[in-house]
Amino acid sequence: MEDKSIFKSWVPKWAIITILFVCLLHSMILLGVYTSNVTYAASFLDIEPEDLQFAMCVTYGTLLATILIESRFSSFFPAKNYLIGVYSLIGVTIVASGYVDNFAVFLLLRVAEGILMALPAITIRQLLIEQFDSKNAIIIGFSFYYGSLLLSTPFIMNIAVWFLDHYDWKYMLYVSGGLQVLNVFLILVTFRGHRITKKIPLYQIDWMSYFLVLTAILCGAYFFVYAEKKYWFESSELVVALIIALITGGLFIFKELLVKRPTFDFEVFKYANLRIGFLLFFLFYISRATLSLCHSAMFSIWNWDPSRVAGVQYINGLGNVIGLILAAYFLMKSVSTKIIFLIGFSLIALYHFWFTFLFVPDVALSDIIVPYFLQGIGVGFLFVPLILFTTSSVPANMAVSSGIVGVSGRFWGSTIGFCIMQNATVFLNKKHFFKLSQFVTGENPEAQQTIANTTQSFIAKGYSADNANVLAMKKIFGTVAKQSTLLADMEIYTVVGYGLLVLIVLIACNQHLRQTMTLVKSKIWIG
Repeated sequence: MEDKSIFKSWVPKWAIITILFVCLLHSMILLGVYTSNVTYAASFLDIEPEDLQFAMCVTYGTLLATILIESRFSSFFPAKNYLIGVYSLIGVTIVASGYVDNFAVFLLLRVAEGILMALPAITIRQLLIEQFDSKNAIIIGFSFYYGSLLLSTPFIMNIAVWFLDHYDWKYMLYVSGGLQVLNVFLILVTFRGHRITKKIPLYQIDWMSYFLVLTAILCGAYFFVYAEKKYWFESSELVVALIIALITGGLFIFKELLVKRPTFDFEVFKYANLRIGFLLFFLFYISRATLSLCHSAMFSIWNWDPSRVAGVQYINGLGNVIGLILAAYFLMKSVSTKIIFLIGFSLIALYHFWFTFLFVPDVALSDIIVPYFLQGIGVGFLFVPLILFTTSSVPANMAVSSGIVGVSGRFWGSTIGFCIMQNATVFLNKKHFFKLSQFVTGENPEAQQTIANTTQSFIAKGYSADNANVLAMKKIFGTVAKQSTLLADMEIYTVVGYGLLVLIVLIACNQHLRQTMTLVKSKIWIG
């Protein structure tokens, strides 16, 4: 009997699974290599943090759009040649990005990286899921892979800090590119060269749908990322971007609903679990966005150095691992989805309420470790069940469309979450700074006494009276700015906490949450 396996006969099953997981982890590198050290990457390219956030949205948004047409490419080329070519291009693109200091060129590279992230996705995941023949094996596989992606930012941030201490930052990109060479070597040695799918001509690719949805995604992301910086609708650029996003998005929907064989099947939205899963993913990622405020406080308020912040993130990462393990155990025991979601979102709500009282001028690590750890557990506990819940009720022939919905929830949740946190922080900071500064500039006797004492302390250090007064006011207003940030963070965490409580009540009352998820039958694996 002819052996139709894509792998050579001498490769054991455990090695096949390991190789496929290693090949999938290129996504971790491409998503984490710039977010791992935003300040350095932004200064290296001479751009603002919003620009770097948009660059990340370009990568993820391009990945989202490319999933629509990925199967056409993977069906045209033999799997071995296809994967070797893709991973070779990924390595070249990563290394090339280290020599780019022009933001426009950098964005083009991020588009390329988004495409290259998506191209091997379905092929590798389909090969991987074929190695599993039980519900528990699929759960373990999902937990391992998505856990790796979840831990990518703290893991790569610690590597980045080490590289910055010992080498030039470009060496990190060299290592990242070198890992793609490892992928190429593993595929070259273990894969057979024959075709595993029917060849489909490339001219059948629906390029119009692809460019419509890509334009809508990128213009929409541009609007939300730069909304605060460009003052929303006061900016003609943002207005044009939003109009283009709405028009191209509308044309994409209209086209897909009219054609007989759509690239994206809108029939998936008939399934209640998918609709609910998309909404939960969206809200989940918005609630995760508050973690950036915590890390920002570590840098700007508590004055922790980057290496310490990088190390602290391992605590949150450990929570992610424990949450993933607990979620896998609950899924194996067929615990109700509703119970899993209630526990996960309750942990994240507890983190927000607890941390509200920890935004003070100075804290010790021992003060924040428990809620910070609980946030990690909550995120890990929800991540895989949300993915499985979103896709498990959808028929296998709609797997790609359901996967796109899941990725969309994460993409728009993180993008709009960034927008919400940025706008809320700026608005509340200004409000509190204005109120607090009135006590400094007014006739408040305590404020005047503080100014006088601070001025005297600078005079005692040898400064002239005028310079001492300027430095005293600068120090006091710096303190006011920090206090304004802390008050803003407290308000944001409180609002998000109450929002999560409302979500928990709605989950408890929801009648559409399925009790268990049919994983083996559906054989669905999404990005």
